[in-house]
Amino acid sequence: MNLQRLPLVEDRRDIIDRRRLADRLMALEGGVDAQRAAALDILVEANDVARAEIAIRLAAEPNRGRVVAASYAFLADQLVRLAWDFVTQRMSPAPADDLAHRVAIAGVGGTGRGEMAPFSDLDLLLIVPETRAPWCDEAIEALLYLLWDLQLKVGHAVRTPSEIVALSTEDMAIRTATLEARYIWGDEALYEGAIARFRAEVVTGSASEFVAAKMEERDARHARMGDSRYLVEPNVKDGKGGLRDLHTLYWIGKYLFGVERPADLVAKGLFDAREFRRFERAERFLWSVRCHLHLVAGRAEDRLGFDHQKAIAEAMNYADRPGKSAVERFMQFYFLNAKAVGDLTGVFLAQLDEQLGKSGRRFALPTVRRRPRRLDGFALDRGRLTIPKKDWLRRDPVRLVEMFRVAQREGLEIHPDAMRAAARDARRVDEVRDDPRANALFVELLTGRDDTDTVLRWMNESGVFGRFVPDFGRVVAQMQFDMYHHYTVDEHTIRALGLTAAIDRGEMTEDHPLASALIKQLASRRTLYVAVLLHDIAKGRGGDHSELGADIARELGPRFGLDEGEVETVAWLVLHHLLMSRTAFKRDLADPTTIEDFVKEVQSPERLRLLLILTVVDIRAVGPGTWTDWKRRLLRTLYEAAEERLRLGHKQHGRAELVAAKKERLVGSLHWQARAAAAHARRLPDSYWLAEPLDWQLANARQVAEAEARIGESGPSIVITTDKDSGATRVSVFADDRPGLFYRVCTGLALAGASIIDARIHTTRDGKALDNLLVTDAQGRAYKDTRRRKRLDKAVRDALAADIAPSPPAYASLSPRQEAFTIAPSVLVSQAASSRMTVVEINGRDRTGLLARLAQAIFEAGAVVHSAHVATYGERAVDTFYLTSPEGRKLDGDSAEALRLALLDAVRP
Repeated sequence: MNLQRLPLVEDRRDIIDRRRLADRLMALEGGVDAQRAAALDILVEANDVARAEIAIRLAAEPNRGRVVAASYAFLADQLVRLAWDFVTQRMSPAPADDLAHRVAIAGVGGTGRGEMAPFSDLDLLLIVPETRAPWCDEAIEALLYLLWDLQLKVGHAVRTPSEIVALSTEDMAIRTATLEARYIWGDEALYEGAIARFRAEVVTGSASEFVAAKMEERDARHARMGDSRYLVEPNVKDGKGGLRDLHTLYWIGKYLFGVERPADLVAKGLFDAREFRRFERAERFLWSVRCHLHLVAGRAEDRLGFDHQKAIAEAMNYADRPGKSAVERFMQFYFLNAKAVGDLTGVFLAQLDEQLGKSGRRFALPTVRRRPRRLDGFALDRGRLTIPKKDWLRRDPVRLVEMFRVAQREGLEIHPDAMRAAARDARRVDEVRDDPRANALFVELLTGRDDTDTVLRWMNESGVFGRFVPDFGRVVAQMQFDMYHHYTVDEHTIRALGLTAAIDRGEMTEDHPLASALIKQLASRRTLYVAVLLHDIAKGRGGDHSELGADIARELGPRFGLDEGEVETVAWLVLHHLLMSRTAFKRDLADPTTIEDFVKEVQSPERLRLLLILTVVDIRAVGPGTWTDWKRRLLRTLYEAAEERLRLGHKQHGRAELVAAKKERLVGSLHWQARAAAAHARRLPDSYWLAEPLDWQLANARQVAEAEARIGESGPSIVITTDKDSGATRVSVFADDRPGLFYRVCTGLALAGASIIDARIHTTRDGKALDNLLVTDAQGRAYKDTRRRKRLDKAVRDALAADIAPSPPAYASLSPRQEAFTIAPSVLVSQAASSRMTVVEINGRDRTGLLARLAQAIFEAGAVVHSAHVATYGERAVDTFYLTSPEGRKLDGDSAEALRLALLDAVRP
């Protein structure tokens, strides 16, 4: 497929001068082996010099990726030509005028398109006659060995014209490769004949089959890569919105219309001039990124990982701006270009379908749907919503919003022609931004339940969403440079709205039973949906995005038609949208002060219901794996405690009754003798009954009973089992309490490679310790294998039995991906967060053994741990401890400060 890329290359001989090198090669003397060795030295030197020259050009002009890609392809061409001429003229000359002694060399893949990244494979199709002489194979082998010795990664296929036709008919990948074949060197007549047969016998009459196959292949590739163009570590080549999507358009244009370059797509009516300019800009940018990525990685790498993003942003001259780092600005531009690729793909396919339809060769089947009763002036085209006239949207810009609402209400797809018109006229929505009718339609769409995320994504891709809500437009393609968030801010928000709608429809009762029940009790559904829309809308501006977002909510709420009370509630939810998760994951929920402080902020049952649902969808929409059963349990515990406090009033009311009820429920489940059950219940403090769920209480009771039944046996009781609700492993330790017990347990687990995700430490009234810890392996999974559990058990027992407490494992060195993030450690000490204890919160880089080191620092400072709460957010760990002095009092000022400094030392490498 000759897209005429190579003419882009300027000053070619400064890269490689083939004629001068050919003269040097032909002047070599000596035996064949000596000549080959000398020729290899010449070619290696030429390759090294050429690559250095191209890299210098890229550094000087970092945004000319297409030119650089063409330069590498030009270099590859010249090396192949020089190597082939040397082989056939000096090493193994062919007899003259013998049709059996012929070989044509063609490039396929990127080599065929004339675009190669620094470490791209050199893909060659070597065409031989139907009846070939042994010389052909000998010469091809000699060529390949010479190229391999040049350290080029060569992919090759040797085929006759008949084999090309037969294999291309059977295999779509081979057909695509042959489609973009480009003559490089050798027998040109043989090449032309093979390609002519391919076009006549394979391409002709198979357009619909090819297009359908390419669309199916594209969809499968997108699914494999995450099915979103807004993943924060995108694949530049194969990801959604990447170069391969542009290649797909090339292939289709080439197959159906014989286009030789992208500009020909305009002449064929598949793009207009404006769209083609977007096409070229996106292609140029993506190629620039890919070339920089290969050079930064030092290998063929197409995943734009965190460890490379900063270096590429710097190489492409991005700089920090207030509220947005250079890498975030670079990645935002990346996602805007990926979005452009998606937009252009839709336009291309719509025009293609239209043209094929006129000739009766449509590649897509009409969408079969019921005919809606009303379309509000819009039209239908093969079951898709469209506009009756080109200026339909422009004449009344409210229709720019109305079109998406009608599509949602009637369950229709929007025709690409209508999407194209919406993108073209999107700026006209500025005129009706304050129009009550437009805002009412938008809120109807937002709260419409069905296909909410799909339709909002269409609205976003057309550009209408970002112009109608300019504050949302500012976060379109805005990434967050951390390992926690998987998507850009706009995609995260749209996913959260889609989850809200799914809960609203009753589809998430198994995953989110509490949220599914509470959403039916809301006084104002639109308050919830607007809060979800706005919760992250101020990210990337500098300052606290929650505070800035609350101000935006107060401005937008009246425009959306919300009443004064709804506006104030939305602003409160945006301001406090992290309150519930921070409290649930970082505070001791058995401490009355935790619940009291939380309820003091929430103030009303309606806010509590709204906040719970907002918290759930916010966490769930972060990305795969961020929502866990353990988080569900913690949020439910906090909700139930706060709801009871709000319902019963006085802060202490109900606490004693709740503890009594939990004891009674355990006694009823144990089926013990009344005296034994009551004695067990009396041994444990109120905090135990408030903190632990019933199944843990049952397991602990049986563990304690079995341990004390082993008369004469000493040593701790350790039970290791899978906790189904958290998806982790529960380690329960029952032993004589002593200073440093928790530190020893943490160190033992760390030495065994376990990560502690939560810990509750309890002391019985008769001086025993009962500690419950949740742990996972290095991959974040439970320990289900018996042998691995035994290793955990042994590690903890060894740590407890040692005369001197073992040292925690040394911090492992960071991977390049981890080093991309700067995590400033901090230690916060609060005397007000608990009525009885000092609360210490540590923020730092998440590392294996971190909790053990922190526990060691606490032990050496003479403090006593009563509970530990572990939360991780990608590369960041947030660990919270509830501490007292050995006498059971809060730490005094000097002790707290000394501990703070010790913990800072512990969290640093």
